Amino acid sequence: MFTYSTNWMGPINTDWIKKHGDCWSAGRIDIHGSGYPDEHSLPPMHSQDWDRLSAWLDGLETEEVWSFVELITEFEKHHPPIKWLRNDTCDND
Repeated sequence: MFTYSTNWMGPINTDWIKKHGDCWSAGRIDIHGSGYPDEHSLPPMHSQDWDRLSAWLDGLETEEVWSFVELITEFEKHHPPIKWLRNDTCDND
């Protein structure tokens, strides 16, 4: 079985935060299951989506490693679409 968890890595650059706001989270998805952990990069997304994705991943187990696209596609089948940073600023929608 393979398990998944998020690893928050930012943003922590104050200039970046001044430009985009402080409601973004980015990092990686850590994959555990056979030997050395694997990972998928996670680009900046709204922090509320980060929290929902993190909680969902904490309960996910798969028999094969899922790709980044498979993980996000399956997550979004049961949750609102992730708001990715696209030159947006923070809003709390």
